Amino acid sequence: MSDDQTTQIREAIQSAITENPVILFMKGTPDQPMCGFSARTVAILQSVGKPFAAVNILPDPRIRQELSGLSDWPTIPQLFIDGEFVGGCDIVTEMYESGELQHALGVEDDAGNGQAAPEAQAQEPAPLTIENRL
Repeated sequence: MSDDQTTQIREAIQSAITENPVILFMKGTPDQPMCGFSARTVAILQSVGKPFAAVNILPDPRIRQELSGLSDWPTIPQLFIDGEFVGGCDIVTEMYESGELQHALGVEDDAGNGQAAPEAQAQEPAPLTIENRL
């Protein structure tokens, strides 16, 4: 990867973080998460009711590489609030259960505060598809 491509991806990620008050970098999309940690983080954010942006890191491995370089955090998902890195699924879950996440999001809501974080909704399996390599 050229230095120009690296710079462009890093700038695009930084711009997305700056432009969106709440942004989740995840595997898949909120409607179709591709891992359990991303699905649980989406379920938590949706239960709080605060709108959030999401970026699917799967289409281009450079996104994950540059994102981890910016946040100094190796795993996905990664949540940013007001331009600041918050953490991954475990940290978001702990923050939800203590009420700290709702406070950080500016939501005056009693969700959390000692309650277990919501589990991810079970995804419908994709219909059977056949890839013909004959």
